[in-house]
Amino acid sequence: MDPIKTWLQRNLKGDPILWAIVILFSFISIAVVYSATGTLAYKKMSGNTEYFLFKHTSLIVVGLAFMWLAHRIDYRYYSRLSLYALLASVPLLLFTFFMGGTTLNDASRWLTIPVINQTFQPSDLAKLALISHVASMLSRRQQNVQDFKTTLLPVMLWVGLICGIIIMSNASTALLLFGTCLLLMFIGRVPLKQMTVMVAIGAIVGGIGLASGQRLKTVQSRIENFTDKTKPVPFQLEHSYIAIATGGITGKGPGQSTERNILPHPYSDFIYAVIIEEYGFVGGAFVLFLYLAFLYRGLKTVMNSYGAFGGLLSAGLSFSLVLQAMVNMGVAVGLGPITGLPLPLLSMGGTSLIFTGISIGIILSVSRGEREVRPMTGEPADTPRIPKKTAYA
Repeated sequence: MDPIKTWLQRNLKGDPILWAIVILFSFISIAVVYSATGTLAYKKMSGNTEYFLFKHTSLIVVGLAFMWLAHRIDYRYYSRLSLYALLASVPLLLFTFFMGGTTLNDASRWLTIPVINQTFQPSDLAKLALISHVASMLSRRQQNVQDFKTTLLPVMLWVGLICGIIIMSNASTALLLFGTCLLLMFIGRVPLKQMTVMVAIGAIVGGIGLASGQRLKTVQSRIENFTDKTKPVPFQLEHSYIAIATGGITGKGPGQSTERNILPHPYSDFIYAVIIEEYGFVGGAFVLFLYLAFLYRGLKTVMNSYGAFGGLLSAGLSFSLVLQAMVNMGVAVGLGPITGLPLPLLSMGGTSLIFTGISIGIILSVSRGEREVRPMTGEPADTPRIPKKTAYA
């Protein structure tokens, strides 16, 4: 056991509990996706149910590899890389929308990578880059955080540009990203007055982007279906409710779901309903607990951070992943309109698993940096801490 423990301590840096949570999520994802893809395999792979098992497992392994690589990089380098990533994501988003990327569900959100024939959502790159860059901008402007021209204006321009482009083809992702940026601004001590201006401008830009994009009618329809109780329950939600109701306390058992054969995208958008059907209320509550534990560890990294950038970066990425999970689970149980957002760390996906892995790797890099060395001084982490107020000065 000692050689294994030594190897783990040497190679898996950062928060060990966060590592354990992510690995546990990976095993749960493999089991649930394998169960939920039975009908898809029957239709597309002539009953070869192992095809999606091996494909999803390989993507999880690749995602974990990217997570490991990201956590080995000093998190301060991401401040510089975020700008380059943003500059690359803008033309990719525009090309996908205007030049006709791969269209699924009446929305051009994907680009197909040649040779490997794997779809890629530029919004995944843009989301990661924007959160990192907003954290970088706010951390560098802590002395002038109340100045509109030097602080709010550059943040507003980047947030408005990226969210405005994304909302034309993916309203739920744009709104979630905008909300995450507002949380970052709040944590970064931006005055509420300036945040109110940000919300007002965001509403105008978002409205224009939504009206000129592909998803306006879909968004209107989904909001009407959720708010108008006289309308029949949408097909997806009806069978999600059936899956949850028949799951009971302990569930039907692994692989025993029946609604997976009826639900649209049971391996992605409504995977939480399949989890509750097979593992019951206990399984659903355990998954919820894991996300809350993930958020707690991410915010613990924020509290232990000695610099503004590390704390804001960890907070932004942690909130982004957990808020998306809460929205997905809320939709499955009828607490919100249908969005089409996958459940991070659990849903079957392609390159989204890689970007999720990179995001978690960055959080681990922040926790690793604060554990090993004090970023600005080079002092060992076990030296007396500076007051929290000074850390953000």
